[in-house]
Amino acid sequence: MLRYRHPVAPGPLRILTADVCVYGGTSAGIAAAVAARRLGRTAVVAAFGRHLGGMSAAGLGMTDTGDTAVIGGLARELYDRVGGFRFEPHVAERAFEAWVADHAIEVHRDQHLVAVRHDGDRIAEIELEGGLRIRAAYFVDASYEGDLLAKAGATWTAGREGNDAYGETLNGIQFHETHQFRVPVDGRGAAGVTDEPPGEPGTGDHRIQAYCFRLCLTQAPDRRPFPCPPGYHPDRYELLRRYIEAGVFEVFGNNQPMPNGKTDMNSHGAFATDHVGANHGWPDGDYDTRERIFQDHVAYQQGLLYFLANDLALPQEVCDEARSWGLPRDEFPETGGWPHELYVREARRLQGDVVVTEHHCRGTERVDDPVALASYGMDSHNCRRILVDGHARNEGNVEVDTPAPYAVPYRAIVPRTGECPNLLVPVCLSASHIAYGSIRMEPVFMELGQAAGTAAAQALERGVAVQDVEYRALRECLLRDGAVLDTS
Repeated sequence: MLRYRHPVAPGPLRILTADVCVYGGTSAGIAAAVAARRLGRTAVVAAFGRHLGGMSAAGLGMTDTGDTAVIGGLARELYDRVGGFRFEPHVAERAFEAWVADHAIEVHRDQHLVAVRHDGDRIAEIELEGGLRIRAAYFVDASYEGDLLAKAGATWTAGREGNDAYGETLNGIQFHETHQFRVPVDGRGAAGVTDEPPGEPGTGDHRIQAYCFRLCLTQAPDRRPFPCPPGYHPDRYELLRRYIEAGVFEVFGNNQPMPNGKTDMNSHGAFATDHVGANHGWPDGDYDTRERIFQDHVAYQQGLLYFLANDLALPQEVCDEARSWGLPRDEFPETGGWPHELYVREARRLQGDVVVTEHHCRGTERVDDPVALASYGMDSHNCRRILVDGHARNEGNVEVDTPAPYAVPYRAIVPRTGECPNLLVPVCLSASHIAYGSIRMEPVFMELGQAAGTAAAQALERGVAVQDVEYRALRECLLRDGAVLDTS
């Protein structure tokens, strides 16, 4: 069954100890654990779900690379292992499983954070559902949501800052022409369209970019047809019907080829697999709230594809195109071919001593403690869909290239000085909304995970807070292990 969180039965108290505890079985989390193990430290991974690798093993096979020349270290090793930057989900998952097996990393699955206990200002142990407690010298929050950093008391934020917060131009409310309606479409009375005021461009708010499932599709004869979700109703897609009637059908416009006749389908255009505006309660939501949002995304996206393949009021060529695709038999067998993980593009973000901003992305502000290079464009998907003069209009999408690779500083993956001295955060790092839109790519997450695991090992060796790790020693170790830290 498709679930965000599988229930865990209460069990007896079990206490584990390790040098490094990684919360989150994402690509960054596995990279952090591998890095720590290679430096002789014990590591345990508490994975929220049942699968390892995060989105890299959940349908995101078309890797958002930017400049591939600056992808190094464990990230490069992983991509070499799966045969490049385009791969089938099960191939990636198998690679992550092999990594943990090769390094004797203890992994516990279906582990949902309940509480964090402190010894002074340090994290002493985390409590997980089912009775497991993990005590460690250092902790890595490698989750996409930042649940550990929040419960640990680190300063964080979510949503969009206003442009005035950091002197940016692409933050806050944004009306751009990418992934926008190409012709006017009446949005009155259509599901998912609100009549709230547009707001002033550049103004901050609580909203985050849309989520979707990254579907692995195929046209193989034995493909699974798109399922009809419980409670399906075609009226949910009335706006899409109007858009198609106006002459635009682009839902499959970003369906990238993968090996063995498969694809990675991402959202494309004005109305597609992104469930715009439906995820704003996710970042700080409790598990029940997230389960509701997760199931709503399942129903929306399954219903969308079922609608396109079966609605008799649609043009025949639209139905024919949709019916030519389906779910592979050999991917995600536990969930009927549907990915097990929702693409959480953005949730909480740490607020550290250094916040990566648009200025870093544009190369106008530099740092002296790089632990990874990022190069993908500043990419935020739409945040809402509103009425403007009776027509539907999307808001929030930004796609602006970065002129060159830029450095992500070590200080962005550790809390502020004086907070949580044994916590590292390689995924929900310290960045503004729009800068995070560039950094939030799986290769960078793995590179930052490697930096986090390396820093934890060095901090343990010297008995210091993560904020006091000697950068020169960290840099030397990362370079020895294949990291790319310089743009020249």
